[in-house]
Formats: sequence, C-alpha cells, structure tokens
Amino acid sequence: MKFYHSYCDIISFLGCAENIDLEKVDAVYPCLANEYYLKLIDTGNLADDPIAKQIIPDSRELNDCDSSYDPLSETEQSPVPGLVHRFVDRAVLLATGRCAVRCRFCFRKRTWTNGGETLPDIDDSGLIKICEYLRGKQEIREVLISGGDPLMLPFERLKKIILELSKLDNIEIIRVGSRIPVVWPQRITTEISDFLGSVPGLWFATHFNHPREVTAESVEACSLLVKAGVPVINQTVLLKGVNDDPTILEDLFRRLIKIRVKPHYLFHVDPVRGVRHFATGIECGLDILRKFRPRLSSLAVPAFAIDLPEGGGKVALQAQYRTADEFRDIFDCKNIIYPDA
Repeated sequence: MKFYHSYCDIISFLGCAENIDLEKVDAVYPCLANEYYLKLIDTGNLADDPIAKQIIPDSRELNDCDSSYDPLSETEQSPVPGLVHRFVDRAVLLATGRCAVRCRFCFRKRTWTNGGETLPDIDDSGLIKICEYLRGKQEIREVLISGGDPLMLPFERLKKIILELSKLDNIEIIRVGSRIPVVWPQRITTEISDFLGSVPGLWFATHFNHPREVTAESVEACSLLVKAGVPVINQTVLLKGVNDDPTILEDLFRRLIKIRVKPHYLFHVDPVRGVRHFATGIECGLDILRKFRPRLSSLAVPAFAIDLPEGGGKVALQAQYRTADEFRDIFDCKNIIYPDA
C-alpha cells in the first residue's frame, strides 16, 4: 500500500490545486493517508467531501491555541510507559503511534504534532513492565490494545503482545481498537483474523464514521473477522460537516448491522487542541438519538457518550422523555402517564 506523508503529496495524488494556508497547517499537524482511502474522495467536491474532511487539513486547526493537547489526562493516568489506567477494571495499552491515516479529529493529536512520533512501538522491555503492572492490579480484567493503530505493527509483534496479555490470569477480555478495516481493509488477512478468532475473550473495535467508508473491501475485512468468530463493534465520532445528520448516521448504522458489526459508541468529539472545529455540541447528538428512537432498533443504535476532561471517564447521555409523571412518546405525538408502582 502506498502512503502519502504530506499535504502537497496528497493534493498532487488527488489532482487538485494546492492551498498555501493548508501547507502551514500541515507543518504543525502533518498529513498521512494511503492510496486506498484517498480513492474514496470525490475530488469534484473536495471542500464538502466527508472523507476529505477527515484527513485534509483545515485552517481552523491553527485557530485554537487555548485547548489542551491532553484534556483527558492520559499522561497523568499512565502508571508505566505505554499504559493508561483510568477505570478500575480496565486499561489501555498504547502499542504504537503509527496509523494508516492521520485523522484530523484525533484525540491523541499531541503524539504527532510538529511531526513528532511520541508513541513508540512497545518493545519487549516495555511489554514486560506493562504485564508486571497488570499482574499486580488484579482488579484489571480487560485491556484495550490501541495506539496509533495496533494493526500497523508487524503481525508477529501484535501476536506476541496479545499472547503475553492472554497469559495473565486476571485478564479476561482483550479488545483490539483499530481503524484498519476502514482505511486499509486489505491489511486484514485470513491469517490475522484466524489468530484473533483463536484468542478467548478477544473483541475487535473498529471506527466507521460515514456510510461511504463501508465499501466492498471493508465489508470483506469485517467478514473475515466475523467468520473467524471475532465479535466486531464500532465506534463513531460525531463530526460537524461529516456525519452530524441523522439520515447519514442511520444509513451508516444500518449498513454496519447488516454485516454484523454492532454500533457501540457515538462519541462527541473530544475538546482537544486543533480539533474543536469538528464539535457539534452535545444537543446535536441528543437530537439525533431522539430521531433514531422510532426508526432504529437497539441493534443499530449506539450509546451517545462524552469523554470527560481531567480523566473523568466516559459518560453516556440519553435524550429525556420524562416530565414529572408523564413521558413523551417516541413519536413525539403526546404525553403518556405511566403507573410508577
């Protein structure tokens, strides 16, 4: 797969005119994309294309000088390098800083600002320290392998990380968080999917944001995982100008459940520096949930959540239907009294 490491290279590949202002953004938040994902862009409508908006720089990225690069306090909640321990029963292992594309809304944008890759691949020494910490915290039952994207690692390296975690008696669930099925689906092979399917308690969390990302290739990648016995869930980020429309998200979630990928979370964008222009406001997400309720089954509706600053954790939000002892029906037609006892 061919990768493009600058805004100029990407624009040249797309055959579009360059914008000097966006080159300035690229100097601070460098672009990265691959040939497969770039081919999903409608070059005739570059300014409004939902795929382009996810990977092409925006001048507004430099307007925000006040927000934190790490509002979720991951650095403070990292007891050993490469591990974030926020919740009592689970931890995040940052296996690598590498990705197949750099999403402009990335909540770990700090790790590649100014071209710096500050999340190195976890080496054997780092993995030993992480496993020692996990072994000493018996309350931790679940580990999410994230990054970057862990599937950017050589397969044997990823395999070793998973097998070492599997040896820990207290670790019951391993989640692999990866956008590879969306942005580089050809990377998912029978060898990889069969291995992942052989690991007890392993789940795969991927990241589709728009129905145009559900291609024949991405469907095949997800199919390989599902057929191998890997449960696949999806996390979508609500992005202004990309998918902040109930019709678009309904289309996406229907496509996902059709291929047995469960919509798990719909996240409001995190308040990260260089990302705030994607924020829709929480009420937008709640309004989308209200519109889903009479139209989509629970299989297709994810939990809408925000990740609180200062390491406060994820909070799931719901549209309100109750007023005193009455409930507004889901069709928004009338109030209905429900016997409480």
